[in-house]
Amino acid sequence: QVQLVESGGGLVQPGGSLRLSCAASGSIFSINAMGWYRQAPGKQRELVAAITSGGSTNYADSVKGRFTISRDNAKNTVYLQMNSLKPEETAVYYCNAEKRLWGDTHDYWGQGTQVTVSS
Repeated sequence: QVQLVESGGGLVQPGGSLRLSCAASGSIFSINAMGWYRQAPGKQRELVAAITSGGSTNYADSVKGRFTISRDNAKNTVYLQMNSLKPEETAVYYCNAEKRLWGDTHDYWGQGTQVTVSS
């Protein structure tokens, strides 16, 4: 099993910044990608950013140029730097890890961290 623990959420003003962290532990072998998702009340969970084991990144169009996903392999930690935050980006942000083994994929999720953007 993989355990994911997010931190760094909180209340920020519009235009402000937050840095989310996700620390992975447990059976972390065969993780091919990690990412950040968010879910606002009444909406579907959506991909915000992802990073593969090879370092390739992918972002939702709405966050390109403002958010940056990165990793520290020595610490088994993935980060999401969020700049110029908008009120509509208020959501619970979840860390995800995808393991691929024997042709199957397995997803693991953190508990989520609340991000509230409000004046």
